[in-house]
Amino acid sequence: MATADDVRRIALALPRAVEKLAWGMPTFRVEGGKIFASLDDDDQVIGVKCPQEDREELIASEPGKFFLRTGHDENYPWLRVRLAALDDDDEDELRAILTDSWRQAAPRRLLDAHPELAAPPVD
Repeated sequence: MATADDVRRIALALPRAVEKLAWGMPTFRVEGGKIFASLDDDDQVIGVKCPQEDREELIASEPGKFFLRTGHDENYPWLRVRLAALDDDDEDELRAILTDSWRQAAPRRLLDAHPELAAPPVD
């Protein structure tokens, strides 16, 4: 199972990422203070940026992994991810989720400075 320590290590390895406590929980921000991830207070779930038009498909495909926090996420481009549902032996999925969220929050000039983190081409 991915852990809060894994989330912290991967998130803080992204360019210009910092951790800041907000609402009593760790948030991970990119340059300009934009939040790209947060750990829920039980360290079992992360919140990440996700376009609203993509959420339904992700949740339908893996409801044990992805969900919305009722009363909070419906009107915002966020998605929740259960860490226990991520592959124990493979950090690539967690890294991909956090990197995708970081890309959505990062300013254009930071994205341009890190082409190695560009979104993979869509087939």
